[in-house]
Amino acid sequence: MASAFSKRGEMTLREKFSQISWSLIFWLSIIVTIGVFMLYSAANASFEPWAIQQGFRFLICLFMLIIIALVDIRLVMKYAYLIYGVVFSLLIFVEFQGVVSGGAKRWIDLGPINIQPSELMKIALVLALARYFHSINSDEIGRPILLLPPFLMLICPVFLILRQPDLGTALMTIMGAGAIFFMAGVRLWKFFVITLTGLITIPIVWPLLQEYQKERILIFLNPDRDPLGGGYHILQSQIALGSGGVFGKGFLQGTQSQLNFLPEQQTDFIFTIFGEELGFVGGIILIGLYAVVILYGFIISIRCRNQFGRLLAIGITTTFFLYVFINIAMVMGLVPVVGVPLPLISYGGTALLTIMISMGLLMSVHVHKDIHIVFIGGFDSG
Repeated sequence: MASAFSKRGEMTLREKFSQISWSLIFWLSIIVTIGVFMLYSAANASFEPWAIQQGFRFLICLFMLIIIALVDIRLVMKYAYLIYGVVFSLLIFVEFQGVVSGGAKRWIDLGPINIQPSELMKIALVLALARYFHSINSDEIGRPILLLPPFLMLICPVFLILRQPDLGTALMTIMGAGAIFFMAGVRLWKFFVITLTGLITIPIVWPLLQEYQKERILIFLNPDRDPLGGGYHILQSQIALGSGGVFGKGFLQGTQSQLNFLPEQQTDFIFTIFGEELGFVGGIILIGLYAVVILYGFIISIRCRNQFGRLLAIGITTTFFLYVFINIAMVMGLVPVVGVPLPLISYGGTALLTIMISMGLLMSVHVHKDIHIVFIGGFDSG
């Protein structure tokens, strides 16, 4: 499929820089600052080893965000399939040469750092799907044969992610892609058929799950099934959240966190520390900050004049929402523990990198929102 982009008046670098949404960057910085203080608390009032690294990584990623925001959205679209192919190749590499940790093979060892390609696939898939659906006429989206390529784009990486195994990331990838399918115009009844098919195949899929995945689901249904083993995480999390009350126990005053009753408190369960120390009010404020970022994403999507940018923005925003929703629901015991970090707050290099790259792409959509890319007979022209 060939692409040609018109030059309907190029923006200068200064004009692009002035179009960056500094208010969105401000809100992102506020959330990261909260995260640094929570990591300080998780390390028993120490900036080492997590808080200082998280702050340093954010500054590097912030510079990367601004650079990505200045990249022409048409250039992003042009290389969307290539980006997807590179990340998919990294997933295949993990299958054969990945680093095993905690019983899962999800990382590639790059010496000083490890990267998790399944996290990067969340962005790459959104890019590829936005590119594909931009390149076909909206009247043709209902044709089943045209839905086969994007379905394969989705199912192939999900299969590799499930083999790692990483059920949480696989589910997030599917739901993020589903939002793009829906916004591109795929009819609701098709989602219903796929969902019904998934429910029917549960008896077939259940024996294929890893034992720890089965145990997580069973413990989600009944945490008291193994209070000192698999159910320990969620029970301690619920105790901590409940003891925080309305206004919390105060910064650095959480007993569950400071006495190390909470496992993985710097990553998956960091919201629990926040809830115990700052209470229900603090939790609502943090959720409000996330809601502001999500609202920015939806507004950027609505205001964008081209289909690629709209779909890219909605895919990124939906993925960000899923990070927030699944993590908070997970630590509250509303969904099974699936290892999804809290964006910009949980410690983790690849997760932070993924979020900041996606925010850079979202900003690029905003900066180039008036660029009009028209689909004409199998070709893209600006």
